[in-house]
Amino acid sequence: MSKRDYYEVLGVERDASDRDIKKAFRRMAMKYHPDRNPDDKEMEDKFKEVNEAYEVLSDSQKKAAYDQFGHAGVEGQGGHGPGGFEGGFGDIFGDVFGDIFGGGGGRRRSSVQRGTDLRYNLELSLEEAVRGFDTTIKVPTLVNCETCHGSGAKPGTQPRVCGTCGGAGQVRMQQGFFSVQQTCPACRGEGKVISDPCSDCHGHGRKEKTKTLSVKIPAGVDTGDRIRLSGEGEAGTHGGPAGDLYVQVHVREHPIFERDGKHLYCEVPISFIDAALGGELEVPTLDGRVKLKVPAETQTGKLFRLRGKGIAPVRGGSTGDLLVRVVVETPVKLSNRQKELLKEFQQEMEQGNRTHSPKKHGFFDSVKKFFEDMT
Repeated sequence: MSKRDYYEVLGVERDASDRDIKKAFRRMAMKYHPDRNPDDKEMEDKFKEVNEAYEVLSDSQKKAAYDQFGHAGVEGQGGHGPGGFEGGFGDIFGDVFGDIFGGGGGRRRSSVQRGTDLRYNLELSLEEAVRGFDTTIKVPTLVNCETCHGSGAKPGTQPRVCGTCGGAGQVRMQQGFFSVQQTCPACRGEGKVISDPCSDCHGHGRKEKTKTLSVKIPAGVDTGDRIRLSGEGEAGTHGGPAGDLYVQVHVREHPIFERDGKHLYCEVPISFIDAALGGELEVPTLDGRVKLKVPAETQTGKLFRLRGKGIAPVRGGSTGDLLVRVVVETPVKLSNRQKELLKEFQQEMEQGNRTHSPKKHGFFDSVKKFFEDMT
């Protein structure tokens, strides 16, 4: 079977620059790489074809010979089998695939890493959230070992350069006709090993500890708000900076008030006598009781707004309001005398027809008309 034109294999023009050829090779090689197409013989063959084309077109002498004489001009110049890429394709592979299939192109990743951020869930009452307060919390975390100061090595000793990878943190493994870079199994990519570990932290450089921290809860916080304590998370590895601690606020339900942002809501029951004749009610607020005037003929569900009796937002702005919803309570456990009085009251009310209960009569008029329209 005749070989395909190398320019066609890479999908470039014959006057393509070295940069365009390399760019095309990267794109094609990633597409057909065996690691992305396991157990696919056709993809493996295409990958080999791409490698062969790039080996020729990336070499100025081979490319000149190929441009003049075609495949005949490069036959025998560098094998295309498993050993044909030593010293040539190995370097190309490390450059092109290092970040994808093994990472870093030989560059050791730093063993110094920032510590993990932590979260602490804090439950508050509504009063605590509205007024703010200072509290202490206990947080289990990882801190730098005081004995070795986070190095993991016994005091008086130092970690040594890994003999397997020479401090690179990675090793190159030959797999068939191509090579890959992998994390060094001896030092796990850190480039150093601890031959004499610290007896307190056993070489980890960090130890578990429960820290007691003071937290200032600002006035006005609400469920979902977070308070950040910088540097109070887990200690970093090998002297890296510590992470942060986020205190997550959750406000418990209140038996009287319901919160909506900076506003508060509550329901206050009133007798139908007070609703009909009007009067004064004592209404609870977070600052104590206040008097609320209820006008005569107040209907159940009526909302009254007490301005400035809500919550001052944690991020600033005007204080919210307290919205009071009155609910007319039907009397229960009536005595015989009370029942008689109510019946007399009902008879008096019926004589007034629509005057005393306009909503009731309006509703039943609508119902009557509805059924008449259906017939």
